[in-house]
Amino acid sequence: MLLDTASLYYRAYFGVPDSVKAPDGTPVNAVRGLLDFIGRLVQDHRPDDLVACMDADWRPQWRVELIPSYKAHRVAVETEIGPDLEDTPDTLAPQVPIIEAALDAFGIARVGVAGYEADDVIGTLTDRASGPVDIVTGDRDLYQLVDDARERRVLYPLKGVGTLQVTDEAWLREKYGVDGPGYADLALLRGDPSDGLPGVPGIGEKTAAKLLDAYGNLAGIIAAIDDPRSRLTATQRKRLDESRPYLAVAPKVVKVASDVPLPDFDPALPRVAAQPDLVDALAHRWGLGGAVSRLSSALLP
Repeated sequence: MLLDTASLYYRAYFGVPDSVKAPDGTPVNAVRGLLDFIGRLVQDHRPDDLVACMDADWRPQWRVELIPSYKAHRVAVETEIGPDLEDTPDTLAPQVPIIEAALDAFGIARVGVAGYEADDVIGTLTDRASGPVDIVTGDRDLYQLVDDARERRVLYPLKGVGTLQVTDEAWLREKYGVDGPGYADLALLRGDPSDGLPGVPGIGEKTAAKLLDAYGNLAGIIAAIDDPRSRLTATQRKRLDESRPYLAVAPKVVKVASDVPLPDFDPALPRVAAQPDLVDALAHRWGLGGAVSRLSSALLP
């Protein structure tokens, strides 16, 4: 089980009241919510391995160089060295180090790699896995990793993590008319304002799905631009032709990496906390006794 950690703690932050605070008044709603999310996932799914995948770089320079608008609207502060600072709610940012400390204290593997997003870590771990993989994320971008033959699913939270949309190829085909790899092509054609991806003007989700159904994949659509026998409308042909520079680079930006240089780590789900004294100290310091107790109970065999 691979967690898109930032996606989940954002959901926790907005889903758990900000009245949940530490004894000193510091909001800890995202911390408590995430620990409860993980406890529920472990309880319901009993994964052999569990990895909290992290955004060591939420806006990698190699993606920005290809599409400068990539996540540009979410930059709070530009930096000379290292990743730009992301626009994050004032009361969420201080909770992230607490989340990281709690994961480490429990012994839940936490993996992030400089220059890559959590999506890329997830893509690489998914590619390397020899058995079934469940990806837990609130980010539809990761639908591209769905693969029934290799038992790769996305578990998309609908309400907390107690109600999860199980995203497999049948669900993708019913909803979008594509398979996992096809979803990446659909996403780059359609564009995504939340990620600063412009897409092809005039081509929305339904049109993108129809084009992919007719021509198979992005390469087939591009070939159709130059084929006078293709059934592209004059407007579609013109807009796709004008978008060639974007279409040449967008796949590398949209598709998650599968070759991230991962560190050595132990992905095994812990059965007891790795550092119980530290877990207790964090619970006392931040008023997390209930969430810590629930997660500890869920981890027990």
